[in-house]
Amino acid sequence: MYDTHTKQMTAAELLIVVLVLTTLAAISVPRLSHSASLSKQTRCDSNIELLQSAVNLCSAEKDKFPDSLDEVIHNPEFFPVEPPKCPFGGTYILKPDHTVICTHLR
Repeated sequence: MYDTHTKQMTAAELLIVVLVLTTLAAISVPRLSHSASLSKQTRCDSNIELLQSAVNLCSAEKDKFPDSLDEVIHNPEFFPVEPPKCPFGGTYILKPDHTVICTHLR
């Protein structure tokens, strides 16, 4: 196996190391991709809650709900830098019942 004179690994040892690393990668990659997807969904849900809070605050200030989400999104009092964006590329919309949803969830 391990040659003490030349201090080199044999082909069999190298093959075993490669197989172990491949097995570890096969186990970990799907878990990491699931975690990334779950993280994106959590961020989208958080954005929806933030936008819903802004809609409710806007309605409390003006005594009526906004006609569209654009009134809230483009208001620098609520989002001075930039409005939240869906990590999946969806669009946030205001339903007629004044709830915020994301188009990627339909």
